[in-house]
Amino acid sequence: MTTTTINLPTSKFAYKIKAVEKIHQLTRKEREKALKLSGYNPFSLSSSQVYIDLHTDSGTSALSQEQWAALMTGDESYAGSSSYEKLCHSVEDIFGYRQCIPTHQGRGAEQILLPLLLERNLGKGSPNSSLDNKVFVSNFHFDTTAAHVELTGSTAVNLVIEDAYKTDVSHPWKGNIDIEKLTLEIEQRGAHNVVALIMTVTCNSMGGQPVSMENLRLAYEVAHRHEIPVVMDAARFAENAWFIKRRDPNYANHSIKDIVFEMFKYADMMVMSAKKDAMVNIGGLCAIKDDLALYREVQVGCVVREGFPSYGGLAGRDVNCLAVGLYEAMDEDYLTARIEQVIQLGLWLLDEGIPIQYPVGGHAVFIDAGKLFPHIPSSQFPGQALANELYLEGGIRCAEIGSFLLGRDPDTGIQKDSAVELTRLAIPRRVYSNDQLRYVVECMVAIKNRAQQVHGYGFVYEPPVLRHFLAHLEPIIAS
Repeated sequence: MTTTTINLPTSKFAYKIKAVEKIHQLTRKEREKALKLSGYNPFSLSSSQVYIDLHTDSGTSALSQEQWAALMTGDESYAGSSSYEKLCHSVEDIFGYRQCIPTHQGRGAEQILLPLLLERNLGKGSPNSSLDNKVFVSNFHFDTTAAHVELTGSTAVNLVIEDAYKTDVSHPWKGNIDIEKLTLEIEQRGAHNVVALIMTVTCNSMGGQPVSMENLRLAYEVAHRHEIPVVMDAARFAENAWFIKRRDPNYANHSIKDIVFEMFKYADMMVMSAKKDAMVNIGGLCAIKDDLALYREVQVGCVVREGFPSYGGLAGRDVNCLAVGLYEAMDEDYLTARIEQVIQLGLWLLDEGIPIQYPVGGHAVFIDAGKLFPHIPSSQFPGQALANELYLEGGIRCAEIGSFLLGRDPDTGIQKDSAVELTRLAIPRRVYSNDQLRYVVECMVAIKNRAQQVHGYGFVYEPPVLRHFLAHLEPIIAS
């Protein structure tokens, strides 16, 4: 493995614990029974059956005292809520976007905005402007984003740089879109067939990898040259800004807030699952820089699908909590403590010879399950096999990010090829101690030592969309 030294400052510990929740470990026999009843899919496990939950960092963060205070002072007015006014002020101040609509979570924003962008594109009356040719391009669409693209009848095209697929190669910006590929894709497809460019920061599916400021700028310039709108998928905006500050000398003396503000100059609109960096348990955003006509169309879509545009499917207290969380996400002491914890987990795993996506990303450690289990073909989902083994070994819940998540081509039904088979250990914010993460490492070492005994999985039930959420599997044991 090619590695580089990442020089991190010693962080000031950014918080202390004021409330605790007791957790309970099931016996091995109980875990075996629970996993079988779940259809060998950790999504279907009860939280009471899980000891350490690294399934997702979405909606699982611990709230601050300021967020709890905001919950108590939320304005529950149906329209014209003061909590909504606070949120709009936060969004304009942080991102520079004047029009803001809350949604119940990120996919609520996606399901409103993406079809509107397609309608606009089809309405241009361009030659060869049929639905069959329409694409959304991205550094890498996450699962719900890709699903919403495909539900419009369009195709999701991922153009992340090639080094992102090489888990043992060090690159500071593995979330970058390949600018040459982007340019070529537009030329070959025709700009009129590219509905939008979606830039995901950080790039979740590639390991929570950051996107550089230069890459955001160049991608924006290419898109605008061809009159293609740019959408920022901003779930982990603050973590991306932290990496820019640490890895780009041009931004070493900039504040996180100033970096965020510049990042969002290179997009026209944003969707956000606020359950990640903004650390709320529920909530999302759709915000638009200056396109009033599009904003009004989004408002109408929000009324139909989410609720009145001032609450967007949320209680006023949740909107209030979000307005506070957006600022807390940018606290540099907190970000350093949070991301250093994730990096430390990755380095512990590397020390034990466990292959991971390197360098470690912002919100999770991604284990290269394909390398850990070379005897399990992609069609039998090595990433899912590892997720199941971690639960059996130690009651740890995590998620597959590979062929199982990627799904099938919506037109042909053929399994999509994942270039890398990953298992994600997503770290909730302000929740687990380093001692608990050391326990995760111990469980991974035990699995590594019996890797050849691990088997793959096949479908018992396969949903047509976002199958990894609800699918049931069964072990494939060689005779």
